[in-house]
Amino acid sequence: MNGERHRRVAQLTTLMELSSLITSTLDTQEIRRRAIEAATTLVQAETGSLLLIDSHNGELFFEVALGDTGEILKEIRLAKGQGIAGWVAEQNQPLIVNDTLSDPRFFRDADRKSAFETRSMVCVPVRTKDRMLGVLEAINKKEGLFDEQDRDVLSALANQVATAIENANLYRELKETFYDTSQALAETIEKRDPYTGGHTQRVMNYSVEIGRMMGLSGEVMEALRLAAILHDIGKIGVRDSILLKNDRLDREEALIMNRHAEFGSEILSHVRKLSHVIPGVRGHHERYDGTGYPDGLRGEEIPLIARVIAVADTFDAMTTDRPYRKAMDAKTAVNELLRHSGTQFDGEIVGQFVRCMESSVEAS
Repeated sequence: MNGERHRRVAQLTTLMELSSLITSTLDTQEIRRRAIEAATTLVQAETGSLLLIDSHNGELFFEVALGDTGEILKEIRLAKGQGIAGWVAEQNQPLIVNDTLSDPRFFRDADRKSAFETRSMVCVPVRTKDRMLGVLEAINKKEGLFDEQDRDVLSALANQVATAIENANLYRELKETFYDTSQALAETIEKRDPYTGGHTQRVMNYSVEIGRMMGLSGEVMEALRLAAILHDIGKIGVRDSILLKNDRLDREEALIMNRHAEFGSEILSHVRKLSHVIPGVRGHHERYDGTGYPDGLRGEEIPLIARVIAVADTFDAMTTDRPYRKAMDAKTAVNELLRHSGTQFDGEIVGQFVRCMESSVEAS
């Protein structure tokens, strides 16, 4: 009796620790990975899997599976109600199966495809108050058989996982809405100038590709993406007679146009959550040799995301028609970037952009 009580206390303690870990992130992939690791730890199973419901057709698919067979299992889909997992999702009931081969609901194709032997499992629904999200499985008890205590503690974990996934999904949807709104705002400003249509989208795409090539962290990539979308937002403060001029700007007009980077940073300074984006917007016309604007920063004094956007922005400007000149072809524009590498642009970032372009050509 004392041994059983000790086991239950240990499981509940572990559950609280693991639940806290799962709900501490809004990264859906990380939540799912932690959920499986928590499930196998809690009930002392060899492995585990998380199957989610495809909202379009109701099928279950393996979102995460531990072990060498995980990637193979991701190719498998279960029709609604198929397999033990399908039964659990359809009936909204947890299930213990300590002899899978004798259960007619067991889906044998997964074992055949993965060359894995499923002997036993405990399977519980992952659902919120309003909808079924999927199924959490712990597979092959390391010692003994799965029991009601394993089922209950896994169900408690599944409730935490469902809440974490739902919160992460809501956060993702809010973030996407914010990005879409930012993109729409940028495109509205673009529409003032018919020659810059699509500029923001292209600069963002180039910037993100450079960032990926450089291996920037997720946090820096988010700042880079948003700064690239909003890099020209300050042009809203430039009057049409200058912004839409069909000839080269004179010195006074150029000075006013150059203030768009400064205007952009001032506009964004009123949004506290965008403070990490401002350096990229303000600094995307700084030059590596210190002769840029608005602050005359030099070298690595220029924020990294601004140095990336500078390359992407200039390449797109060179390869786009303007009223006073025709667009360059991509090869000529790349050569121009290389020629000004180390003076106008960060040489390393130009190199990464050239590699992006080469990869794109090879892929096509």
